[in-house]
Amino acid sequence: MTESTTVTAPNYPPDVHCLKLGEREIFLIGTAHISRESVELVRQVIAGEKPDCVCVELDEKRYEALAKRKTWELLDLREIIRKKQLSTLLINMLLASYQKRLGDQMGVKPGTELLEAVQEAEKYGIPVALCDRDVRVTLRRAWNSTSFWRKNYLLASILTSMFEETEITEDKLRELKESDVLSELLSELGQAMPELKRVLIDERDTYLAEKIKASKGSRLVAVVGAGHVAGIKTALGEDRRDQLEAINIIPPVSPIWQVVGWAIPALIVLALVVIAVTKGTAVAGDNLLFWILATGLPAAFGAVLALAHPLTILGAFVGAPVTTLLPVLGVGHLTAFIQVMAQPPLVIEFETVLKDMGTVRGWWRNRLLRLFLAFMLPSFGAMAGMWVGGSRIISNLF
Repeated sequence: MTESTTVTAPNYPPDVHCLKLGEREIFLIGTAHISRESVELVRQVIAGEKPDCVCVELDEKRYEALAKRKTWELLDLREIIRKKQLSTLLINMLLASYQKRLGDQMGVKPGTELLEAVQEAEKYGIPVALCDRDVRVTLRRAWNSTSFWRKNYLLASILTSMFEETEITEDKLRELKESDVLSELLSELGQAMPELKRVLIDERDTYLAEKIKASKGSRLVAVVGAGHVAGIKTALGEDRRDQLEAINIIPPVSPIWQVVGWAIPALIVLALVVIAVTKGTAVAGDNLLFWILATGLPAAFGAVLALAHPLTILGAFVGAPVTTLLPVLGVGHLTAFIQVMAQPPLVIEFETVLKDMGTVRGWWRNRLLRLFLAFMLPSFGAMAGMWVGGSRIISNLF
């Protein structure tokens, strides 16, 4: 293991950290993704140092999105619904929308300094290394590692932030990039949601550091978000290659949750059978009808609130009593699929989705966002109805 040492970076501000790793020299630039100053700093360091390789905090998908200005209309929504990735997509879009809103205030597109690093490297014929973990793996690991209640808390927090009037300036960004402020913020995140900090920050620090070390050349420039600098500096001095495989896979759902997911429906079905045997089929039929109404009506009402297509509303009512007893398929995925087939989003709605996310009206006006509502609201309704209907059936056993 080769220890890293930090030396003074001549003629550069504190955001540039010059590290010695054996015979190698690494200029680690901590940036804010919506800052003009960061863009200029990246350009200055690469032009001044002419490194052997430029490493950037991007994966192939994010680079493609930045370089080609890839828009959301290229998404295959039916495939995303089939793979049950709507929740992951929603969080990705919420974060992108929030960052875009801040970037619009600064007149800088989010991630411009990362794209500038690539373009500046190409200008001088310098190889580029995309060192970040696949964003899909990161989001899926973050989502899977979060408990049900924390998922709801996270979604509520992000949604709330969408409608806040947040103003930011270069001075505020400069304060945010100060190490003591960042350390405090990351410490608070670690205490409030340790599993998220581990996946979003700590694991990526390790991944980025190992990919930087694997890049060719003795003189490197690495461009990363300021929040990763401290962790990367630590990881560069350690050998963490054995961790890469483990942090680059999507863990399966816990067997405990799989058991719970099937146990509750099985208990309800068993209760209906017992009622039929002990109290007669008429009583069991009444309980079954109550179950259908208790799950179907709230799910359909959720679809109505989403201003979903009539077929989606019908699908919610018919599907909820069945899907609540079959954990392999949620009613939200069923209603989302019907909605995307009945009212597919228009191309212009894909182009304006990040802007529309910032207004309450936009969620109902934009068909893509209405698709998310048609996914979430029937799910909440069916879940509430499942507990009401299940409680009634279980109580009728006695």
